[in-house]
Amino acid sequence: MRRALALLGLAVCAGGVSAAEPPAKADAVKGQKIATQVCAACHGADGNSVVFANPKLAGQIPEYLEKQLGNFKALAGREAERKNPIMNGMVANLSADDMRNVAAYYGAQQTKPGVAKNTATLSLGRKIWRGGDSSKSLPACAGCHGATGAGLPALYPRLAGQHAQYIEAQLKAFRSGERSNDANSAMQTIAARMTDPEIGAVADYVAGLR
Repeated sequence: MRRALALLGLAVCAGGVSAAEPPAKADAVKGQKIATQVCAACHGADGNSVVFANPKLAGQIPEYLEKQLGNFKALAGREAERKNPIMNGMVANLSADDMRNVAAYYGAQQTKPGVAKNTATLSLGRKIWRGGDSSKSLPACAGCHGATGAGLPALYPRLAGQHAQYIEAQLKAFRSGERSNDANSAMQTIAARMTDPEIGAVADYVAGLR
């Protein structure tokens, strides 16, 4: 009897130490509803923002979008990892499932292509994007984001067609330390090696990628 009870106790204890529940599968239909009510005013109903300061979200890698939304959210008394008064407020009432659903919805939309507008800096932007600058240990952007800017799922965001003004602002934010939610400070390190003209040239070149 004692042995049976002991075995029963072990079984109960073992049953209580189960693996964490996997996250719920994303629901793009629910995400569309939230996007329409919360996000569309700034990013467009289909994620193709027409305001240069607001990034296009259409076609973005869902895992990346979900991470960024999570970084904007303050949790358990801690400040948000990524600070932006507007976005911090927008995500305050979104649950983890809400953010996953919104990311899935926008990720499934079609990005409207952009254009590179500054022909004078096109060659410089192309050079840095494709080959970097070995003289100052500046790696090629394409090494992580792909030759066409399509990104790499779950790791690096899609940049092709993004507003040049937004890309430029984010690179400068990484350089100054204003933005620091990059893994292993990779983007902060890279941006610190770039001059304003180089940042502008890369941002404009990215806008024309497709």
